[in-house]
Amino acid sequence: MKINSHLTFNGNCREAFEFYEKLLGGSLTMTSFGESPAANHVPEDWKNRIVHATLALDESGIAGADIPPDEYRKPEGFYLLIEPEDPNKAEILFSALSTDGEVKIPLQEMFWSVCYGSLIDKFGTPWEISCAEAPN
Repeated sequence: MKINSHLTFNGNCREAFEFYEKLLGGSLTMTSFGESPAANHVPEDWKNRIVHATLALDESGIAGADIPPDEYRKPEGFYLLIEPEDPNKAEILFSALSTDGEVKIPLQEMFWSVCYGSLIDKFGTPWEISCAEAPN
């Protein structure tokens, strides 16, 4: 069994997932409302919004969709956790994800990790970066 995250967006799912693919790699697939069987049932301004996006990353992945503004809620109560083995990779990821976002805990050594930090990216998605390697 696999467990993956499904994120919701307030109209910027395409932009977010293209950014995540560029940063994380993987294989991205997206379907807009206009490309879906619901195409005839959505307003014209929703045709380019995303009904389903999937970024497949090795053994995990992230899914997402745009939802109506009255249903959208800012994500809270969770973080997406990335566990790079290399602290240099952690710094690259943290820097890119925190650009125009909000740093919660700056990247630093913790008792469980040589490199840990948390942030909310410019799309509102909460992330934790934690190197798998424990400090000596």
